[in-house]
Amino acid sequence: MSMIKGITCMGALALAIAVSTARAAAPADIHEAVAKDFDKRLKSLFLHFHQNPELSFRESKTAARLAKELRALGYKVTEKVGGTGVVAVMRNGDGPTVMLRADMDGLPVEENSGLAYASKVKQKDMHGELRPVMHACGHDVHVTALIGAARQLAEHKQDWAGTLVLIGQPAEELISGARAMIEDGLYTRFPKPDVALAFHVSSGSAAGMLQVPPDIAYSSSDSVDIIVHGIGGHGASPHETVDPVLVASQIVVSLQSIVSRNINPLQPAVITVGAIHGGSKHNIIGERVDMQLTVRSDSAEVRQQLLDDIDRVAKGVAISMGVPDDKLPEVIRSKTESTPPTINDTASAELVRTALTEQFGADRMEMKPRDGMGAEDFAYFVAPEHGVKGVYFSVGGAMPADLAKPTPHHSPIFRVDYEPAVKAGAEAMAVGAMALLGKP
Repeated sequence: MSMIKGITCMGALALAIAVSTARAAAPADIHEAVAKDFDKRLKSLFLHFHQNPELSFRESKTAARLAKELRALGYKVTEKVGGTGVVAVMRNGDGPTVMLRADMDGLPVEENSGLAYASKVKQKDMHGELRPVMHACGHDVHVTALIGAARQLAEHKQDWAGTLVLIGQPAEELISGARAMIEDGLYTRFPKPDVALAFHVSSGSAAGMLQVPPDIAYSSSDSVDIIVHGIGGHGASPHETVDPVLVASQIVVSLQSIVSRNINPLQPAVITVGAIHGGSKHNIIGERVDMQLTVRSDSAEVRQQLLDDIDRVAKGVAISMGVPDDKLPEVIRSKTESTPPTINDTASAELVRTALTEQFGADRMEMKPRDGMGAEDFAYFVAPEHGVKGVYFSVGGAMPADLAKPTPHHSPIFRVDYEPAVKAGAEAMAVGAMALLGKP
């Protein structure tokens, strides 16, 4: 919370300046131009991306198609940044540098959406295992909308000044791709942005609705593995063993006390044990149990406390249950599946929200509370150490029939009403970028 307050306070003066110098409304023809572009190009592009999804860090064909489309629009394109990432640059005189980002990867899920254009693709993952693949989180919408926005910005260069950096990011689903692109020189080999802009399509909001959070957009996420060791033996003689299944079970229960008894109840926090594996047979007490956790928070302070308390609880429970010192649990924090919270720059977010309200009308803007603690590695692009402001917004994509019971992201039945979602995403990205760029 202190982080949010700090950002809000520091952004107060900037907000006043930004609003007072906001550029004029976007060109009136962008709405009609996006609609025409959808009929001519974007519809077929979306169907192509949806039917040809690729797994994280395996998005080579998606990246190649994105690069081809952006080159045709006059952008200078570099491929294979951070693995399969794409960076496209367009310079248009003096002014701010604005980055637009779309993530490209699908998920290892077999599609069961009932759509006529459902994915039937299978692909080997990074470990060589053949997996079904689908766009179960809307990244096909994101990539298509990025291309749509890129066209409008290229065709309206007379209406903005500055530098555009467009990126196709790999491996968002592993919350690893943003960091990989930064480590591969995104902010040193290419123009460093003043502001970064991105959106996520939502199956929980009516198609075409827009939301721009003023501060917290997504929570932090950390993947944590716990290896619980024991002393194996016969299931009929548990007194001769240290049962790792029992130890692990007690750890699962005790972990829940961290949020309920150690974290300020006014602070959001989640510890979920998503997987637990151990044992081999009914009458055998094994020697190892593997646990997989996801940890979520909205501030750096709470995030660190959660991670440290997991270490404490795992060790403390094991000691209390007689695990020898040389067999205490191993708690492993992932170095790659980890991201801080995504926090919008308040002044920039207000500038974008104002521009979108003018473009779409107040009835298209909504402000709904978050319904969970999803995470986004877009946070790495706008981390404080980089000095890049961020605006992350939401575009509704629910089909009318699904509004009462939205199809969950990451599920086999996930689906969106792609026409209004792609149109709104492309138009909003273009208009938002123009609001952040300079005047010609």
